[in-house]
Amino acid sequence: MDNSPTDVRIIVEGASDVESVSKAMQGVALGAEYHITISSIIPTTSLEIAKKAVKGADVVLIATDVDAPGRELAENYKEALKDHVGHLERMKFPYGHDVEYIDPAIIKDEIENAIIRAGLSSITHIKYLKELETELDASTDKLQELSTENFELQQENQESKEKLDEIVQINNQLQEQMETIKNNSQDLKKDYSQLKRECSRIHEKNLLEVFSIKKLWNEAFNQILKNEDQIIFATNQFKPENIVVGQGWISARSRDDAIEWLKVIKTALIFIDPETKSEDFTQEIHEEPPEEEDRLDNRFKNIFD
Repeated sequence: MDNSPTDVRIIVEGASDVESVSKAMQGVALGAEYHITISSIIPTTSLEIAKKAVKGADVVLIATDVDAPGRELAENYKEALKDHVGHLERMKFPYGHDVEYIDPAIIKDEIENAIIRAGLSSITHIKYLKELETELDASTDKLQELSTENFELQQENQESKEKLDEIVQINNQLQEQMETIKNNSQDLKKDYSQLKRECSRIHEKNLLEVFSIKKLWNEAFNQILKNEDQIIFATNQFKPENIVVGQGWISARSRDDAIEWLKVIKTALIFIDPETKSEDFTQEIHEEPPEEEDRLDNRFKNIFD
């Protein structure tokens, strides 16, 4: 705690006022009674000089006449110095006083009264200062709380930034994958177009499909074909367009074409031997002698001719 005395400075209008104040101060023991020291008496009417002269003072007494010019000068001082010193107080010289004959006791009393008024004014500010201290403590606590929140927010912000960087990295990877997929898709489209063109050319060639004779006979007539010789023989003899038979298989442009040919063969066999029943086509047939093959050949020729 600072135990230095309260620094009081007095502003007067002229040098003659300095002498009057100095005489009056000879009988005042402010240091012993109030722990106050009057460090300087400043004779000036310049506001700028006064600002420099009172810098660092605790209390400044403005000593001017009680007349109108004195009051105006005092108000100007208060307005100019209010932000430069701890406290400003007005002390009044008697109206029309003569500095050579003024009673020093009057000035002494005025100085003491001004100092007392300054002290009392300061006392009224104690409650306000206490309130300010309370507000300051609350503000300090709030500042600490905000500082803690700010630290936590900085940490969260850092975590969010790291997550954002991770998301950006993942997004970049996904963009690269999407670009790769896009390129692959374009390649697949090209391959598909090429395959489609090739398939179109294949379809244009009218390629034959291959079916099992026995399976197709069973599906067409609900019968089991045990001997394929007559079907093979008839087909080889008459060589129908787009029909090929052999090795247990029949080739045609479509399933319907193959079945249609089997129906033709079955009908032809019935015409060859009217007494032959449908079921007989499924019986095993022994090999015919050469002359019998010629006979079947002639019969088939007669039917299809």
